[in-house]
Amino acid sequence: MLSVGAPVMREAYRVIQRLPPEEKYNLGLQMRKASVSVGLNIAEGYGRYHYLDSLRFYYIARGSLDETLSGFITCDVLSYTKGELPSQRQLCHSALRSLNGYIRFVRNQQQGRQEYGDRAVLHAEGPIYDITPIPLDPDGT
Repeated sequence: MLSVGAPVMREAYRVIQRLPPEEKYNLGLQMRKASVSVGLNIAEGYGRYHYLDSLRFYYIARGSLDETLSGFITCDVLSYTKGELPSQRQLCHSALRSLNGYIRFVRNQQQGRQEYGDRAVLHAEGPIYDITPIPLDPDGT
């Protein structure tokens, strides 16, 4: 499942290499971040125990796929690419179908629900801090 976004990321990096200099650090950076975010959020969601916590990251990955597609569309509209949008759109939609299938699978499994219920975010026990009030100066400040 972690490789769902890899083809989209490779295509984004290929397109970014061909962008004009004035776009490499604007549009290019945004496309790079969005395309990498797909795989990173899937990995983070996979590392979570409760299914609702996992789903949150899978939904973020889905948004990053749409953001990357929007970058491809922008490149097409601005004529940075020519005739590549249909295959780029197909690539993103294929990854989206795979991710949606996995989301459906995770939702049906409901891992962690029996132990923790339907809370979306689990909280680990942290250290207890003793905060003592700082005494005011005699003048009240």
